[in-house]
Amino acid sequence: MSVPYETAAYEPPESPESPEEHLARLLGRALNSFELPDETIRQLDCALAHDGSLHSAHHSAGLHRETYRHTWLLADGSALTLWELVHNTAPGSEPQHEVYVDEEELRAATARLPLPPDAPDFELPVLVQLSPIPAPPHTYVRGGSADHARRLLRRAENADRPGADVAALLATATAHQITQAFGRPGRTGRAGLSFSLYEHAFLLSDGEEVSLWEVEHTATPDGRHMCEVYVSEDAAHQAMDRRAAQVS
Repeated sequence: MSVPYETAAYEPPESPESPEEHLARLLGRALNSFELPDETIRQLDCALAHDGSLHSAHHSAGLHRETYRHTWLLADGSALTLWELVHNTAPGSEPQHEVYVDEEELRAATARLPLPPDAPDFELPVLVQLSPIPAPPHTYVRGGSADHARRLLRRAENADRPGADVAALLATATAHQITQAFGRPGRTGRAGLSFSLYEHAFLLSDGEEVSLWEVEHTATPDGRHMCEVYVSEDAAHQAMDRRAAQVS
């Protein structure tokens, strides 16, 4: 049997932001967060993963307005989105943040902003539709990378975890980065079930990049945390779907 999941193996400075932390930061800076329905907050408190992206923007005559889409993956496999509006009401003034549960509220709030007369009418779905932004390259941290790989593989409990060849390859790692990915566990109604998906990217001594995908979940008979590690993101997603279906 492999070594159980080691909480201490996660170095706090490198740990990605959790769904709860992301929600707390968003609500903490939004001036109108108290207006959000209690039911929405309760749903988000149990989110499994999150993702955020810039949706549209407008800059003119010293005024700016951006909208952001924040999406959380819920325990039942559905998604819930909040819309963040960031703007200044006078040239050079500090930005203000507002949050809304749907795009209709967002459009109404944006229409009240003092945009210049030549600004496009906001009857359009967005003022500026941005093209997809390519994922940034890995930002590696040097030091202890081979040891991090060893501990990651040691705590993996799945029978099809990476073998000795991968372990030998990662023994030459000189830097690494941990990133939380936006997963898609299957639908399940069991309370307290959680999934997290992490990419562990390693930079080898010859410049090659290798990634392992870690699934941390509580889809176990007794609800304990379990760690599984896979060599591809697709394999990790399939494992999440399979585990969720087993406890449905």
